[in-house]
Amino acid sequence: MSTEGGTKALVAALSANLAIAVGKFTAFAFTGSSSMLAEGVHSVADSGNQVLLLIGGKRAKRAADEEHPFGYGRERYVYGFLVAIVLFSVGGLFAVYEGYEKIRHPHELHGWYWAVGVLVFAICMEGWSFLTAYREASRIKGDLGWATYIRRAKAPELPVVLLEDTGALIGLVLALLGVGLTVITGDGVWDGLGTLSIGLLLVVIAVVLALETKSLLIGESADASTTARIRAALVDGGSVTEVIHMRTLHVGPEELLVAAKIGVRHDDTAAQVAQAIDEAEARVRAAVPIARAIYLEPDVYSAEKAAAGPDPEATPGGPGPAAHDH
Repeated sequence: MSTEGGTKALVAALSANLAIAVGKFTAFAFTGSSSMLAEGVHSVADSGNQVLLLIGGKRAKRAADEEHPFGYGRERYVYGFLVAIVLFSVGGLFAVYEGYEKIRHPHELHGWYWAVGVLVFAICMEGWSFLTAYREASRIKGDLGWATYIRRAKAPELPVVLLEDTGALIGLVLALLGVGLTVITGDGVWDGLGTLSIGLLLVVIAVVLALETKSLLIGESADASTTARIRAALVDGGSVTEVIHMRTLHVGPEELLVAAKIGVRHDDTAAQVAQAIDEAEARVRAAVPIARAIYLEPDVYSAEKAAAGPDPEATPGGPGPAAHDH
């Protein structure tokens, strides 16, 4: 669902931004407003970002191969990080520079009604894009608050579109204020201040996106509720007595790796242990379908091994029995 919803939101945002970019550059040509120029570049950067995310989503669907045995799911994170870089450099820094120059060398606007008309049109289009992303995200975020959802989301597309559209709407209001105050006062400094504010806003959003995507690139574990479902599924049968320790890792937004050392009865035969592992894997995949790769190591439970954690060198007596991998 996150992939489908993210793609729908991206297509809506791309369509809106392309139309808005044309309008903003047209208004800049008639008015000379630096706010309109900054907003036009912003829309071009946003359009490029949505193209990058669509490319990342397509490339992430490639099948696993010998060089990438866990697939290409993390490509979506790589392209999400590129989006943050583009937004910071092309959108934010350009607007900051343009605003600074306009404050130093202000000039009056010509044909200001072009700018106002295009900004109102852009607010309508960005609002449509934002509502599309908002509805899609609302379907999957559950009871989480919006800040928590953006921080915990494993699929980058919807959080990126939500942040971009929020920034775009605020930026459009700032541009409208800058143009309006310039027209009212006849002082072009207000247009420059509006442009500078837009640039600073984009820089802040880009930094937030970069930090969140960096965390995904490094590798994040499953959330607490998913981890609890996996633990419950592992010990649901009679042969697995305990989860001694467990680690999870997202190798993609909808792909989860599970590695666990599980406790089995000391008198079980090798055939019984193998059957218990097969059954435990089936239960985990039924409870958490995105658990694609599951590696379970059987052991006899002891408090010392559980306390030692997942580092084999920290486990008393060495690494223990060889893992039974599927």
